Order: sequence, then structure tokens, then C-alpha cells
Amino acid sequence: MIRELSALTRRELLRIARNPQALVTALLLPILYLLLFGQAFDLGALAASSPGGQAALIASIRGAPTYFSYFSAGMAGFVAVTATLFIGANVIFDRLFGVLKRTAATPATATSIFGSRLIAGSIQPIGLAFLVLGLSLLLGHLGLSGLQVTASLTAVGAVEIVLAVVILSLMFASLFLAIGFTIEQPQSYFAVVNAINLPVLLTSAALYPWGTMPPWFRNVASVNPITLAVTVIRENLFAGATAYYPYGPAVYLLGLLGWAAAMMVLAIVLARRALAPKQ
Repeated sequence: MIRELSALTRRELLRIARNPQALVTALLLPILYLLLFGQAFDLGALAASSPGGQAALIASIRGAPTYFSYFSAGMAGFVAVTATLFIGANVIFDRLFGVLKRTAATPATATSIFGSRLIAGSIQPIGLAFLVLGLSLLLGHLGLSGLQVTASLTAVGAVEIVLAVVILSLMFASLFLAIGFTIEQPQSYFAVVNAINLPVLLTSAALYPWGTMPPWFRNVASVNPITLAVTVIRENLFAGATAYYPYGPAVYLLGLLGWAAAMMVLAIVLARRALAPKQ
């Protein structure tokens, strides 16, 4: 099984490497968000114009030094999700062109076929998430609003950030693979994915300041997997941020791991059904 998984994963990675246009397209959205929305929303200037506004802003963005820093950490989670959208679509196109049928006819198991697509499809979103963080830091050195890391990042903290991004990418890659193995038409796939993707993104704390949310929205956002991931990032990047969160990073990682495990089980079951020999 290991040999099959390795060979299929290598094939999927080669297919991604031979399509640089897809990588460029995936990069455009986070770059536009950082350069347009991140730079345009100058909440710091608004807070400075009112008494006690700066303290209220820091509380609203849960200990982040600036809104752009808060936004940058959220964008790392945002791009880790949006970059997985086409993973399920590739399954549909492979089914339409007969690639999936030929792969299923090989000795490779359904688990190996699913696992190879999951691993290969998750690598790009993980890389893009850390590219967003690097670009956010670079913007600060170019005279623009940039990511300000105010905490002393330890080796444990770095590992926690990596785990948060990896688990989040694996979770949504599993979810979209499950949908791809279930739906046969690309149009239907993108309709379903957008109906899931946008509400999940917009009900998280990735972009919205926590202090501006009504109580019911906070309840929803607090269990959102994107919120769990970006919380781990923020608690490790910003000094004093832990005072604004009820739990430490490990608790949020456990919650995120629970979401990912559920999505992986669902995706494996659906993949086995789709790849099972037809009677």
C-alpha cells in the first residue's frame, strides 16, 4: 500500500507542477486581499481619533498589535481553504475523461487513490498559507502596513502554527474530495462548494474583528475550524494575545483535529463507494 500511495502521490504532484497557471491564479486572491483590503481598512487611524479607541481596538482584535496583523494571520487560514477548492473538481474531470476508471482498475486500493490526492492536493494550500505570512512581513519593510510579530516565537509555537495550517488544509481537502467523489458534474460541484465555502469563511474570525461581532455570531465563529486554526497562529505571533482567548493553542488544535478526522472518515467512505467495482 505504501508503494502504491507513493507512486500515485508522485504522479499527482507532477501534474500540479506541470500546471503553473493554477499556482499563479491561486496566488492572485491572497495578494489582492493583502494589498487592497488589508491596506485600505485603516482601523488604527479610526481608533486614534476617539478617546480610548486604541485600547478598544486591541481588545477587538484580541491582542494583535494592528488590524493588518490580525488580518494577515486570518488570511493564512483563508488561503489554506480557498486553494483546496479545485481538488474535488479534479476528481470530477478525471472521472469524465476516464482517468479515475483506469486508476481504479489498477491494483491500487481506494485508500491509496484517495490518500495520494489528499496529500498532493494539500501541499499547495500549505505552501500558499506560509507564503501569505511571508508576504505580510515583507510589506512592512516596504513602507506599507505589515505583519508585526510581537511574541518570541518558540520552537513549540512554530510547530503549533505549522500543525494548524496543515490540519486545516487536510480537513478542507478531505471535504472537497468527498464532494468530488459524490457529484458527477463540474457545475453542480462548484455550486455546492461555493454554498459551503463562503458561509464557512464569512462566519469565521479570519477577517472580522472579534469585538465587532454580535454574541450569536461569536458563538458560531468560536467553533468554526478556520477560527480554531487562525487562533493558534495569533496566540503564537502576538504577545499578550493569550489573555484574550479562553484556551491555549493545544486545545484549539485538538478541536481542529476533531474536525479533520470527521472529514477524512467521510471522504474515505465516499471514495470507496465511488471506486468500488460496478455490479
